[in-house]
Amino acid sequence: MHSEPEARVVEGDLTCLVPATEAHLALLTRWFADPEFVRYWGGRPLTRDEVAAKYTGRRRPDVESFVILSRPVPVGYAQYVPAGPDQGGIDMVLLPQAQGRGLGPDAARALVRHLHTVLGWTRVTVDPEARNAHAIRAWAKAGFRPVGGQGGHLLMECLPAHDLSPTESHDASRTPEN
Repeated sequence: MHSEPEARVVEGDLTCLVPATEAHLALLTRWFADPEFVRYWGGRPLTRDEVAAKYTGRRRPDVESFVILSRPVPVGYAQYVPAGPDQGGIDMVLLPQAQGRGLGPDAARALVRHLHTVLGWTRVTVDPEARNAHAIRAWAKAGFRPVGGQGGHLLMECLPAHDLSPTESHDASRTPEN
């Protein structure tokens, strides 16, 4: 088991994930108060205080929060949550205008590589809504495969031991939105 290092920047080919901090509070508050953004994330619009408590790094080490950049424009939010010494889950949401450009799968691959190489995770899961075919295709493009489902969600896993390079081809694909 690897010890939990300080949050650090995670680089993809198209994206960069930077640790969410208090400096991102105004941006995250706008996003999580926007019903269109929250529609992809799930739940309800949040207040500034709720966003500060949940999404600006205050829940470390239980939850690591990131702002996703498409050099240098902020385009989404991601987080990972450990579920044991060598596994856990990730959640991701992109702004609607950032979807369909390959940014979600790129950010997901980068985060999975980080979790595998830095934290030693051998299994990473996501749980998109089963009716969200767009999200499921995007997660598949990032290397995730369906393994089950419950409560309207599809459980997908990625075993990062296989190559997660962006050139890896997949027939199929919370949301990396390709």
